[in-house]
Amino acid sequence: MIQNLLRKTIAVSMLVLPMVALTAKNVLAEDLEFLLKNQSGATLVEFYVEVSSDSSWGENLLTTEVESGESGTVLIADGQKTCTYDILGVFSDGSKAEDYELDLCKLGSYTYK
Repeated sequence: MIQNLLRKTIAVSMLVLPMVALTAKNVLAEDLEFLLKNQSGATLVEFYVEVSSDSSWGENLLTTEVESGESGTVLIADGQKTCTYDILGVFSDGSKAEDYELDLCKLGSYTYK
């Protein structure tokens, strides 16, 4: 039981995800951190975050799948000075959940249900 708890703790701690590495010109930009929770009943296998004004989802940010009932911290280090993002989650059952123009600074967390 302790090994299982330790394994989940390690998996969740690995969910700290940099969206884009900071470059020298972006050092003064703010990083955005929020809590991602999966209460959907299915495993979250892909997760995308983009500035709301962009038209492309970019790359999958997950380094590990997020089981239902798990959560982890997401770090967006994209050099932007915005809090407004669109998000897309893809689940193991093939379903997708999109949400648009979220103020992730105000929310502090997002829960897939």
